[in-house]
Amino acid sequence: MIVKGDSVTFNGAGYSLDGNGAQYWDGLGGSGGKTKPAPLLRINHSGTFKDTIILNSPARGVAIGGAGLVVDTVTVDNSAGDALGKNTDGFDVSSDGPLTIQNSKVHGQDDCLAINRGNDITFTSNTCTGPTHGISIGSISSSTTVSNIVISKNTVTGAVVGLRIKTDAVATGSTVNGVTYTDNVLTGITKYGVFVDQSYPATLGTPGTGVVIEDIIFSGTNTVSVGSSAYRLEINCGSTTSCPGTWNLAGLDITGGKAGVVKNV
Repeated sequence: MIVKGDSVTFNGAGYSLDGNGAQYWDGLGGSGGKTKPAPLLRINHSGTFKDTIILNSPARGVAIGGAGLVVDTVTVDNSAGDALGKNTDGFDVSSDGPLTIQNSKVHGQDDCLAINRGNDITFTSNTCTGPTHGISIGSISSSTTVSNIVISKNTVTGAVVGLRIKTDAVATGSTVNGVTYTDNVLTGITKYGVFVDQSYPATLGTPGTGVVIEDIIFSGTNTVSVGSSAYRLEINCGSTTSCPGTWNLAGLDITGGKAGVVKNV
């Protein structure tokens, strides 16, 4: 389903769009098995999109490319896929902004939010539950810019990863800058509380240096609670030149788990 146009007001009035994910979920996601239609919904308009329920997406749920857009009170519920669902991102964003996603809920098995490119994007007062990969920027490929991002007042519960920035190890000519995290609450994180990795698709592999990540700010109080076997903070930067500028972690309060390694910041 695609919604497009200028100055459109889409009010779902609480109705749902069901992707019948159980017919497709096989534990493989996009890596094989059944061919899975994705995304279930594509939002490419300006205006507002609100009060809609997205159920059982075979893979990615909602892709957003619209600018001048407010997404409000949208639920993406893939809880029925906890056993076999994979790559069921909630919101995948590639938007030149301004874009606000607010007062919404995601239960899934991949990123709650994934910002792949864009600027002037605000993600606020949302709830992420289930074994998601949390609130993510990336993965960032070549010739991509992500800037002026605000992640605020969100709740993340039971995720594998809480807050993440991931960039392709081989990417070049890309930047991630001006990301502010404010007053987020994360509990029950099972693997990484806050995770920055420049080695994607590896995890904590050899990081690249072709994506510059800078001006990362944790303001207010971001509380993160991780499980006993999880890492509180991991930063895997390729060099100090690929992770320069301001990295202000003063507003980050992480408890539980193990310390992790901070590299080249």
